[in-house]
Amino acid sequence: MALLKNTGSLLSAVTKGCPSVCAPWSARGRLFMGLRNIGGVSIQNQPSFGFLFDIDGVLVRGRSPIPAAVKAFKKLSDGHGKLQVPVVFVTNSGNSLRKTRAEELSAVLQVEISQDQMVLSHSPLCMFPGFHKKRVLVSGQGPVQEIANNLGFQDIVTIDALREAFPLLDMVDHNRRPKEKPPLTVDFSPIEAVVLFGEPIRWETSLQLITDVLLSGGNPAAWLSPPPYPHIPVLACNMDLMWMAEAKMPRFGHGTFLVCLENIYKKVTGRELKYEALIGKPSIVTYSYAEHLIRQQSEQYGWPLPIGRLYAIGDNPMADIYGANLYNQHLKTNQQAGLQAKAKGSFMDVDAMNHALPSFGSTEHSSGNYVQSCTSILVCTGVYQNHGNVPNDPNESVTETVFHGHRDFHFDPSLVEASYIVQDVSEAVDLVFQKENWYPV
Repeated sequence: MALLKNTGSLLSAVTKGCPSVCAPWSARGRLFMGLRNIGGVSIQNQPSFGFLFDIDGVLVRGRSPIPAAVKAFKKLSDGHGKLQVPVVFVTNSGNSLRKTRAEELSAVLQVEISQDQMVLSHSPLCMFPGFHKKRVLVSGQGPVQEIANNLGFQDIVTIDALREAFPLLDMVDHNRRPKEKPPLTVDFSPIEAVVLFGEPIRWETSLQLITDVLLSGGNPAAWLSPPPYPHIPVLACNMDLMWMAEAKMPRFGHGTFLVCLENIYKKVTGRELKYEALIGKPSIVTYSYAEHLIRQQSEQYGWPLPIGRLYAIGDNPMADIYGANLYNQHLKTNQQAGLQAKAKGSFMDVDAMNHALPSFGSTEHSSGNYVQSCTSILVCTGVYQNHGNVPNDPNESVTETVFHGHRDFHFDPSLVEASYIVQDVSEAVDLVFQKENWYPV
């Protein structure tokens, strides 16, 4: 499944995008003698696993915390509110800064959470330095300009700025139409790429202006006929068709907006809208990035044991479970390729094998300390809650008959089958502790 185009050039210069998060680290080579405490955890009790938590529907519903979430994080933290295991939050939310989201979660969960533990839908865009100097149109809501700047983008045009430059383009809302004919914009620098962070507020405006940019080759002042194809690059974050807030039923997500844009473009041009990159769950790139942050956390705490297993806890079979299982499949493929390369006595080209996924440091690859598995755990407090409670038969299928995943993802029914189904996130943590035979001190 090729969800990234020209990934070798896009992801080769990892450290240029967001050095504080993406930069590789060197092996510390610590030697530990006897039993000591490091990061509040004894060497004897150090974890060799990590958690990937979804947020909406698992830890919170809108602005309201799910009671089981506070209970779960009391189990994961020590008496001072510090986590005792590597934890990363992987969400398809993309309307805020990582720092803001971390502060909100810290208050809700009553533990210390840093921005380096956050993977928002757009976070892996820091690994796309080839686009950071291009003039990009960004769509979404929240502080989109600041988000884009933090990711490394330097020449940013928002939907509002584009609308101001071309006020005659936004004609659906009669009340927003110009009362008098505005002067023509003649000095507009063409847009070179479109970056879709998340669902916008005014869908009709964003759908119209993004389509205009694609049909005009980046400059709505110079309409082209026929429209250029392939169109300028489009990078999209968050493919969730629906998500769970306070309402009893799931709400439209950015995936629904993408469905609209794709079908409008095809209806107008007769051609498929193509993506340069699709990131956010269930993309392998997003899980690879989350694994990097887990390793980084373990390194910062000084825990010498390699992280061998990840547990991904989510509420959405088509995003959280599909993504975790897809990444687990990817890890198994890597292991098999490594064994075959070793048997042949040849060097394993990890980057090529991973279809040019980002390399986060030579020590991860050369040491062979790869994560071996990513286990999916489905909770019943979010999108999946409408299917009922935990099945009596743990092997009961939860496959949906209608595929809610993105158009460009091949539907494999086995990938929406969770390894485990539990009632809530607290039970999920208990399950992992039991499987790992590990308990906080």
